Amino acid sequence: MIVLDTDLTTLLSKLNISQTKMVEMYSMMSVEEIVEAEAAQGNQAAVEYAAELFTNVDQLVEIFNLADPKNKYLILSTMSSDKLQKFLPLMEENDLTQGLYFFTEDKLLAMLKELPPEQLVNTVMEMFSEEEVIRLMPNRELDNFLTSTEVDKSNVLRHLQSIPPEYLAQMIEGVTGEECKDKSSFDMVNQIDRFNPLEYKDALFSMQPTQKQQLTLALANQHPELYQVFSPEAYTNMIHAHKQKPEMVKAMDVIEPEEKIKMLEELPNDLLSMVITQLDAKDFAYTLINRFPDVLAEIIAG
Repeated sequence: MIVLDTDLTTLLSKLNISQTKMVEMYSMMSVEEIVEAEAAQGNQAAVEYAAELFTNVDQLVEIFNLADPKNKYLILSTMSSDKLQKFLPLMEENDLTQGLYFFTEDKLLAMLKELPPEQLVNTVMEMFSEEEVIRLMPNRELDNFLTSTEVDKSNVLRHLQSIPPEYLAQMIEGVTGEECKDKSSFDMVNQIDRFNPLEYKDALFSMQPTQKQQLTLALANQHPELYQVFSPEAYTNMIHAHKQKPEMVKAMDVIEPEEKIKMLEELPNDLLSMVITQLDAKDFAYTLINRFPDVLAEIIAG
């Protein structure tokens, strides 16, 4: 049984029932019982109102005070997870985001790791600048980036032209073991281009950290989709080390609604019900009428 804080003033008005009659005859009855009793006495307003309760959104909102989150929660708390989940697509995006606060920080990080790469990157970029992302990336991630098949080698070589000559010389000397001097940047980049795949990889790996970061930043800045090359773990570790839960949740507002809904579906029913109480009262009533008439019947009978 679902017992709600019913607006009896509205019911009295709709059915033309006096306050005295309500107190003397109907004080212990449910809405359904009052309407049935009045209809049996020939009250035409009661007959019409009985039908409206199952079809009229505004009437349902008014009589059962569905603008009150407490009343919505009482209804939702009786429903299965499958039913609760049907309400989520109707919610405002910001309300979906606010629901993420019910998760622990560790759970949020785990769910971020499972996002489509593009949405994870978008979330990260709400918390960090591109320069910060590259500066905080572990060296192994930068190495994997520069040698990834997703990164065009010709672009790498072109950007190497802007590396100071002394660093290019160090890269070559580290591979060949021979002193590299009196060569232009153009000649040294061409020599790196002629390295076999293993030598080329070793040359990039041996770059000075600052130069490696600058090269990576230049490539990713030119082709932002390359930020998806970095591993999800690198991003979530970065967030864990430098951001707090409120900053995480705020940034997660950019995640697509369907992904946030998947996340919220993992909440236990009591917390999921609390999230859904933020749903607009009319949307809530419409859903009860059109998708859950059995629940609606129980409310009216309560």
